[in-house]
Amino acid sequence: MLRKTKIICTLGPATDDPNVLRELMKGGMNVARFNFSHQTHEEHKKRFDQIVAMREELGLPIATLLDTKGPEIRLHKIKGGKVLLKAGQNFTLYTKECLGDENGASITYAGLPEDIQVGTSILIDDGLVALKVTSFDAQKIECTVLNDGSISDRKSINVPDVHLSLPYISEKDEQDIVFGIQTGFDFIAASFVRSAQDIMELRAILNQHNCHWMKIIAKIENRDGVDNIDEIIRLVDGVMVARGDMGVEIPFEQLPAIQKLIIKKAYLAGKQVITATQMLDSMMQNPRPTRAEASDVANAIYDGTSAIMLSGETAAGKWPIESLQTMVKIAEQTERNIHYKKRFAARAAETDQEITNVTNAVSKATVTTAHNLLATAIITVTKSGNTAKMISKFRPNVPIIGGSTDPRVYRQMNLSWGVYPVMLQEKSTTDELFDHVVDMAAQAGYLNSGDLVVITAGVPLGISGTTNLIKVHVVGNILLAGTGITHGNICANLCVAKNEEEARHNFTKGDILVVPQTSNSMIDLIRDSSGIIAEQDGLNSHAAIAGLTLDKPVIIGAQNATTILKNGITVQLDAERGIVSSSDQHAI
Repeated sequence: MLRKTKIICTLGPATDDPNVLRELMKGGMNVARFNFSHQTHEEHKKRFDQIVAMREELGLPIATLLDTKGPEIRLHKIKGGKVLLKAGQNFTLYTKECLGDENGASITYAGLPEDIQVGTSILIDDGLVALKVTSFDAQKIECTVLNDGSISDRKSINVPDVHLSLPYISEKDEQDIVFGIQTGFDFIAASFVRSAQDIMELRAILNQHNCHWMKIIAKIENRDGVDNIDEIIRLVDGVMVARGDMGVEIPFEQLPAIQKLIIKKAYLAGKQVITATQMLDSMMQNPRPTRAEASDVANAIYDGTSAIMLSGETAAGKWPIESLQTMVKIAEQTERNIHYKKRFAARAAETDQEITNVTNAVSKATVTTAHNLLATAIITVTKSGNTAKMISKFRPNVPIIGGSTDPRVYRQMNLSWGVYPVMLQEKSTTDELFDHVVDMAAQAGYLNSGDLVVITAGVPLGISGTTNLIKVHVVGNILLAGTGITHGNICANLCVAKNEEEARHNFTKGDILVVPQTSNSMIDLIRDSSGIIAEQDGLNSHAAIAGLTLDKPVIIGAQNATTILKNGITVQLDAERGIVSSSDQHAI
């Protein structure tokens, strides 16, 4: 069973060992995250180059994600590096930089007095110390400390439920974005997105540098982002439910409902959605997760998240490989418990009113066809990756194999739920391209001879957003077809015989018996066979009744089977579809 939910691992000191990084890449990491709140460009470039070299070596479509620092407020330096504050004492925040002490400290955002009012809550260090504003002017904010706690250099400042006029793109962020463009990152995760305007500012920088390939993931981590989620989703390629700062900015009891809301809105819009922060936080120190963490990861998957993310667990924890292995186990087990066909029926009803374009309609029809025909996989040929995302939106119960000729799209599809990318070469006709993508999927181990797949693409080729075609295809050389009786898909050698005497001479236990017809005197051969192919037709024929009685896969009405098929060759018998095909897994 292929895992559908994707996993993002954050790189850091714990992954600098090449052996650790290789194990993460081989063990299920789909996307490597680079946290630009820490480290220099030189350090990030070294890690990026290591990822590129290793993904080429392993032949894996590992994508890279640049996570910006974003607009944030922090304390400046504190005398001695750290001071203890007591509940009830007065504490002043200054807008002009100075060295802080137990009576006050300066902040990095001079415009904060313009955004607050008396009674506003200000939180330091992710809420470990809470302040309440008692008075303020342009130079300082007087506060009362609400609880005991220590503060230290550069700790974060949060102002819950207050719209801040802080500029969205800082000088550092712009430098990081340009570095990301020049380096070749696949995704940018934009921190603290508040509105569509923030996304437009970011996209303007990308456009200035002729960067049209980098996909934008909006990190939702404050009240403005939640309130404006619909307009944000419309403009981005995906969203991240960033529960760390969100849990400080918004009351924690509201987080579960907000998480479910954002995940649902994102996947119904055909956008990637990542659930992040503290998913296996205890594994920073411990080799096993808490029960609550295991449930947290599973619930995000039940909600329909595209991806789950490890942060400090892999970047700086003691157990980076074990953290990934744990997440893989939870994801695989959770997915076994989900009835995707029932979910599709429910979601299809939800999206009926929203299907107003050809790509959406064809994508939904593709999933319906795959479910009805019990297909092994859905294959999409896509220029931009959008078709794969549209099919992923419906969360089918079969793998989505995404083929693209663009290396960036090939990697970017690795973040989409249930999509398994294959790299394609350019082809001049639709038939050549379809044959090529099936062959590449078989070479990757996703398909076997005799598998039925549903292919979708756009015609004419090479034009993004033209998904308008569905094709049902059987993998492999189809040698003959008839009427399938019972279930079963087996691969075995053939015993081809014109009569019972010849059958007894050629037969080896486990062979598929190929005869004009069967009879009671051949019951011992039928019992020892893997299956039966009979030229005689009719549901009341001996072969049909024997197959049902002995629970053997049987194909009847296989015209000229004893002439077409050759004794001793290995074939794939698919009784459910009534076909016999070559066993060569790479044939088309």
